[in-house]
Amino acid sequence: MTRITRDAYADAFRRVTGRPLVLLPQMAGQSESEIFFEALARNDAAPTVPATAAVTDEGSDELLARFVTELATAFGARRELLTTRGRIQPGAMEAVLAVAELPGVVQSVLTGTIRPNAAAKLRAFGLERFFDMEIGGYGSEIYPKGAQLLESRHRAAAKYGPAGGEPAAVYIGDSTRDVEAALVSGAGSVAVATGRSTEADLRAAGADVVLPDLTDTAAVIRAIQRCGPPP
Repeated sequence: MTRITRDAYADAFRRVTGRPLVLLPQMAGQSESEIFFEALARNDAAPTVPATAAVTDEGSDELLARFVTELATAFGARRELLTTRGRIQPGAMEAVLAVAELPGVVQSVLTGTIRPNAAAKLRAFGLERFFDMEIGGYGSEIYPKGAQLLESRHRAAAKYGPAGGEPAAVYIGDSTRDVEAALVSGAGSVAVATGRSTEADLRAAGADVVLPDLTDTAAVIRAIQRCGPPP
């Protein structure tokens, strides 16, 4: 799936800037808004905003909005490749199904991917129906990940929260940045060492529970219940 994403990035970047994407920034752990602006700098690509728009915060927002639209189009054109070239983490399907059976639990996503592309990835593997996409956080939002998660918690509270309180939240991620975001937002943290961060890295970052992977469904459920049982 990484190759599909990179190809979509290259297409969208060229359409927005008129320049080829030669140097792609490190993508792991970053939002697509962060990747885009870093790619502009790395590729010395002058923003091609309309002449009436200055390259200010307003101009940057407009440029990012154009990129998000083009990225959704470029990725959508490759959606049939997701199931043939992409893969789902071992145990992820079983974990999602098991969590969906927990009483009082709502699943959503906090991802560096923009919402249309996140939905396409979940849909490709039959998982979209288990997630409430409205309360999630996505890569088109220019916020630090901790602030994104906090905002997502507020959306969940407005939609599902009990009177006078806020639902407990557990963030499952695979990087130290995910752990830090959980700490900032007050969410429980289940860290899974399937990314670049090692188990030791994740523990040192302050994760509540560290798992080697998602293959032990019972362990995933125990970790969620330990970190944030539903009120």
